[in-house]
Amino acid sequence: MAASPSTPTSSEVYLLPLTDGGAPDVPGGYIYLPPPSDPAYTVRFAIEGTSSVCREGSLWVNAPVAGEPFQRDNFREYKLHPDFSRTLEIDIPIVSAGAFAFYTTYTPLPDFSTSPSAVPKPSRTKTYYIDVSPNLTLNGTHIPIDALSIFSVLSKSMGKYPRDFEKHLKGIGQRGYNMVHFTPLMQRGESDSPYSIYDQHAFDSLCFPNGEEDVAHMIETMETQYGLLGLTDVVWNHTANNSKWLEEHPEAGYNVDTAPWLESALELDTALLKFSNNLGKLGLPATLKTIGDLEKLMVGMKSHVLANLRLWEYYVVHVDGNAKAAVEAWTAGDIKFPDGGFGGSGVGELEGVKDWPLKRKADFLLENGFIGAKELGPRYYRHIDPQVGAALLTAFYGRYDPEDDDAPSPGAAISTMTRVLDELNLPFYREYDSDAAVMYEQLYNRIKYVRLDDHGPKAGPITPENLLIESYFTRLPLNATTKKHSSKSLALVNNGWIWAADAMKDNAGPGSRAYLRREVIVWSDCVKLRYGKTPEDNPYLWDFMAKYTRLMAKYFAGFRIDNCHSTPIAVAEYLLDEARKVRPDLAVFAELFTGSEEMDFAFVERLGLSALIREAMQAWSTAEMSRLVHRHAGRPIGSFEIDEITGSDKLAPQDGQSNGVNEASGSNDQVIHKIKQSPVHALFFDCTHDNEMPAQKRDARDTLPNSALVNMCACATGSVMGYDEIYPSLIDLVHENRTYSSYSSDHDVKVGGGEEGIGGVKKLLNQIHTLMGQDGYDETFLHHEGEYITVHRVHPKSRKGHFLIAHTAYPGYGNGNGDLSPVHLAGTKAKLMGSWKLEVDTSEAARMAVLADEKFLKGLPSRVVALQGVGLDSKADETVLTVPDHFPPGSIALFKTWIPGAEHSEGLDSFVTTGARKAFSKLSLVDLNFVLYRCEPEERDFSEGRDGVYIIPNYGPLVYAGLQGWWSVLRDVIRNNQLGHPICNHLRDGQWALDYIVGRLERMAKEDGFQALHGPARWLAERFDAIRKVPSSLLPRYFALTIQTAYSAAWDRGLELMSDDVQYGQRFLQSLAMTSIQMTGYMKSASLYPDRSVPCLAAGLPHFTSSWARCWGRDVFISLRGLFLVTGRYADAREHIMAFASVLKHGMIPNLLSGGKLPRYNSRDSIWFYLQNIQDYTKIVPNGMNLLQEKVHRRYLPYDDTDFAYDDPRAYSKTSTIEEIVQEALQRHATGLSFREANAGPDLDMQMKPEGFQIDVHVDWETGIIFGGNQHNCGTWMDKMGESERAGSKGVPGTPRDGAAVEITGLLCSTLTWVAELHKAGQWSFNGVKTEDGEKISYSDWSSRIEKHFERCYYIPRDPKDDNKYDVNTPIVNRRGIYKDLYKSGQEYEDYQLRPNFPIAMTVAPQLFTPEKALAALSLADKVLRGPTGMATLDPSDLNYRPYYNNGEDSTDFKTSKGRNYHQGPEWLWPTGFFLRALLKFDLMRRNTNEERTEAFQQITRRLAGCKKAIHESPWAGLPELTQKDGEVCGDSSPTQAWSSGCLLDLYYDAKELALE
Repeated sequence: MAASPSTPTSSEVYLLPLTDGGAPDVPGGYIYLPPPSDPAYTVRFAIEGTSSVCREGSLWVNAPVAGEPFQRDNFREYKLHPDFSRTLEIDIPIVSAGAFAFYTTYTPLPDFSTSPSAVPKPSRTKTYYIDVSPNLTLNGTHIPIDALSIFSVLSKSMGKYPRDFEKHLKGIGQRGYNMVHFTPLMQRGESDSPYSIYDQHAFDSLCFPNGEEDVAHMIETMETQYGLLGLTDVVWNHTANNSKWLEEHPEAGYNVDTAPWLESALELDTALLKFSNNLGKLGLPATLKTIGDLEKLMVGMKSHVLANLRLWEYYVVHVDGNAKAAVEAWTAGDIKFPDGGFGGSGVGELEGVKDWPLKRKADFLLENGFIGAKELGPRYYRHIDPQVGAALLTAFYGRYDPEDDDAPSPGAAISTMTRVLDELNLPFYREYDSDAAVMYEQLYNRIKYVRLDDHGPKAGPITPENLLIESYFTRLPLNATTKKHSSKSLALVNNGWIWAADAMKDNAGPGSRAYLRREVIVWSDCVKLRYGKTPEDNPYLWDFMAKYTRLMAKYFAGFRIDNCHSTPIAVAEYLLDEARKVRPDLAVFAELFTGSEEMDFAFVERLGLSALIREAMQAWSTAEMSRLVHRHAGRPIGSFEIDEITGSDKLAPQDGQSNGVNEASGSNDQVIHKIKQSPVHALFFDCTHDNEMPAQKRDARDTLPNSALVNMCACATGSVMGYDEIYPSLIDLVHENRTYSSYSSDHDVKVGGGEEGIGGVKKLLNQIHTLMGQDGYDETFLHHEGEYITVHRVHPKSRKGHFLIAHTAYPGYGNGNGDLSPVHLAGTKAKLMGSWKLEVDTSEAARMAVLADEKFLKGLPSRVVALQGVGLDSKADETVLTVPDHFPPGSIALFKTWIPGAEHSEGLDSFVTTGARKAFSKLSLVDLNFVLYRCEPEERDFSEGRDGVYIIPNYGPLVYAGLQGWWSVLRDVIRNNQLGHPICNHLRDGQWALDYIVGRLERMAKEDGFQALHGPARWLAERFDAIRKVPSSLLPRYFALTIQTAYSAAWDRGLELMSDDVQYGQRFLQSLAMTSIQMTGYMKSASLYPDRSVPCLAAGLPHFTSSWARCWGRDVFISLRGLFLVTGRYADAREHIMAFASVLKHGMIPNLLSGGKLPRYNSRDSIWFYLQNIQDYTKIVPNGMNLLQEKVHRRYLPYDDTDFAYDDPRAYSKTSTIEEIVQEALQRHATGLSFREANAGPDLDMQMKPEGFQIDVHVDWETGIIFGGNQHNCGTWMDKMGESERAGSKGVPGTPRDGAAVEITGLLCSTLTWVAELHKAGQWSFNGVKTEDGEKISYSDWSSRIEKHFERCYYIPRDPKDDNKYDVNTPIVNRRGIYKDLYKSGQEYEDYQLRPNFPIAMTVAPQLFTPEKALAALSLADKVLRGPTGMATLDPSDLNYRPYYNNGEDSTDFKTSKGRNYHQGPEWLWPTGFFLRALLKFDLMRRNTNEERTEAFQQITRRLAGCKKAIHESPWAGLPELTQKDGEVCGDSSPTQAWSSGCLLDLYYDAKELALE
């Protein structure tokens, strides 16, 4: 285990969250980071504390620490210490550039089981990569990759060093380039191609007479005098066919010794060469003039080559030989039966083999005794195992016995085996036929292209010097050196490429037949190198090429990997590691022709490629050029920022962790960056040495606009010698012997027009490109109109920019101006930097004169001419640009732009994103309710109908009037950079949104108690005033930046006011906690009291927000522990407890509070959740026991059910302590309740039948269980009353749940146990209660009776044989191993229904349950009831199961009409909290070791995934009331419900407490 790195780090942190499975949770998956800094910035891995990879988990990272070299296999281990509530954070300083790997190891979490299960084997994730850009410097100045302007030269055409080289290098530097790309500078092979290297360790002596000394001097001169870095090709795939070192080490290539599967390809190649030299003798044409000639030649090839070679022998088994070998083994008793025999069972299976069809017999050999199936080898390499063949013969004939006269003879056996082998060979003959057809087709097409096609080279007559085919093999000369080797090793495969090939496949490897099938477009001057997979496979070659690579890295700041796509990744990794040992900040570029973006990405991330080479000359039209420029131009103008606003938003840790693992890390001055989605970076060339020049492919005049467009891109750019000079054609890299000439090499280059090429304008374009790349101008707007492309590239903060108008020149455009509409730059000022056109003499005479020069490469006569008349009309609110009357194809105009409105004294971005934390620092939690939230009904209520939430045209209303409403929309808009979203269009159309936000806060700040809102209102007003001045196109960006800053400040202020567990908890826990702010606020129509306004808790939004519908006793006290106690909002918890204590009546609290004016007492369970909360308060809150002695004024008289108005003199005339309130509730239930609801009738409840208003509750003193309710009312949380007259369900409860509901029994026992313990400790004044008969019952006695009888009454045993031990009516049982939902209800079958209520009892009163039975019941519910987020409210196997709730349905369906099935299957979220609490509690009871306990927590984490996703994605920033089946959205559900979040907060509190046990 590694020690924690002690590298000094900067305040810059890049946040890298990992998913539950250990994968990077980064948009696009590509992690591309800036160059290392000093001090080092940090990558912070963030892993949820009990995610799957934390089970015996470790994070492994191979990024080096300061002072240590990078070693790819040296991974440092960071132990992942599980923590249910926290996010583990591991800080890794980044001290060098490169591609660094990480992965996690862990033991997979097994499926939950109540019985012992096999421990999964340790596992690991795939390897992921972090690419860190190199820190390129030139004379002390950092040059970002995107600021590079690269100039490519054909090294052999530069002349001799130093005179010729330095002349050209000076000219290149004068033109504003900052890096020169040299084709390989090493000694060339006999073809003279720079990419066919003769000696990788020696520089070209023709260019560099003094070898390495000259190169070293050249690089120093380039950097110090000409401002140029060096870049060179590295060629790893092949070497020149005449490389001398191959004679010593032919194992470096692919030959028949090292690659025996190539023998057939070599034989074919040799035969084809012989055929080429014998055409005359065979009477075949040596000069191909027509297709007829070709076809005649191909017929000859078939008969004289393909037929004679008998290549099928490489595919098939030798029938006679294999049959004989099998029979010999049979007769010798040398038999090997395969595992599993012949697929049957017993002795009879052998008899059955005789009757097998011939193909099955052949298949048996293929599957059990065949050798060589996957590859070719020498002739008849494929064969069968004689022992397995003997086994098959034994099945036919039995064991051979020479003494048995009746036994079959060996001859008969050979005949039998021959027939089987003939059958076996059939698919191999077909395989050969298929390959032979490809061979023929490939040869035909290649010869046709080379000899006949108009677009081919038309190679002329076939001679010994100009062979029919390009040889696929280099034959080493026979000499004293090569004689030491096997003759089979002296023919080496040449390299080449294949159309649309798999880049990861070795085309000369055992799995490929490309060389036999003649699919390779071969380079006959290059021998393909055979590395194998590791250095051990070919030590000499790996060492030889590593030395070459280190030599290149010694001098060059960058590499271009030639043929990267066919370089084995492991080889490239190894060689780049060697290079980076010499030069850590190495830029690496590559061309990739993998044909797959996914495959490109694999190369990029594993090798740490700085950019991929892209070519503008691939464009065939202005439209296509527009697309290419758009792809590489950067982000759209006005793009959003995704970073956190300021590091001060991050909270300091409570305590540290060793080993680099923090639970909450960072200091308050850290700047946390989210890792942005990054495309694979590009090196965009206007032209490369592989492209035809504009004078060939387009119109020579396009040289200027094409180059200008490329230089406006936000990526590295490049050009090639000859492009600026207007060379008439592509240079032949192999055969060209002339040297360069350039006007820029012989004259001073000045910005502007001039003769002989575009050097003067290119200087300006390169200067601008480098400036924009260095300063981070990464936003661009591109417009294509006809022949024109305009590009505007700007800095995202200063808003300074450059604007280009380019009139492209493609064939057929003529000399006209084309059409370009006036360009309107809103809010922007502009200054013309220059406007030019390119004129080129492309006459045939001019071309011939240039091409006729035998010594120098020259450009066409040309000149760049300044254009006049470009229109620039600067107005107050915009600048309008127009092209002049004369602006022909090949013209450009370049402008400098700026936005006065963005020139804030502090910098507009900085001003907008600072000061919010201080401005929001005085807000209370209730203030934050207004600042962040308030849905439409709440907003209307408080403003008396005047104000509502904001409505965005073409989008709709926000869910909240506060900042969360805006952020819920902007979050995804920012993440996805959706500049076309309706909110962006709306902001561009006007500034109404800004007025709304500030006006709302300013109005509220004038209200009593909300004066603290002046701070945020003032801060927002000042920021909005500043951004109002920017062009409307930029307003969405700055608006989003402002809202993001304000939202983050408000969020952090909310967390500051909550408990430490919330402050330092994981994001999901914090999101749950923030719903307490969401749900708690002032309302004018609702309060906890009739005569004063206090903040009160809403049941859910937006359905339960105002008036009587806001505060529900049951909802409040199911939610209160989580939303108030767990979050540290103790005062709010106390206020709600005291308020509901004041309205105690009938020994109950009201279901509907109505501010205490008209409370309704129709819920039998509310009081028990209430009493549980008092218990929780005393245990969680410091000095919480003091609550019991606090006095509360009573709305009704104690122990008196008389009803009177809230303003009656009797109201609030009496007081009771909370202790007395609890006692009264218990005593009233002990003596029994029987009353008719006050004001019963349709005015109170228009759906209920008269019988439903009668409330009866009594205790069965034998069991201690409380019973209540009837079939006409629904007194528990499953309280849906039937409403449909059409269906006949009006007044018929969907779920009456009368009798003894299991959760009430559990809550009752919990309360009794608690007060009994308090009494025993002398902290409770009352010993017990009196029954209706006057009998005294102590609390301990009462609870004991329940404990004694609970499982007998509620448990349904798994085995029917045990039914006599329990109160079970066997015929009614639907599911076993569960706890009844009810006991002795009005409909007996309802007792036996599986619902998610029993975990409530388990959570609060675990002593009632046998742990094994409880865990088994929970496991069953886990499988049957648990959905992605909620718990199904009824067993899917129940006949009443209806999982889709639609309250608007008015059908004749009795079960579902008017939503009567509200609790008959839909999945409710709040029971999930209790279920998981119970599951954790009882699972931990059986866990003994730390590993086992960690598994229990991880099982819970796994089951929270759906809720985490739901709250993260919800625009309401909460969890819904319920869903349909399998988590499907329910349109009638409240999208955010108090208890849904509160009960999961309870889980986190329990987890913390249980973890301490």
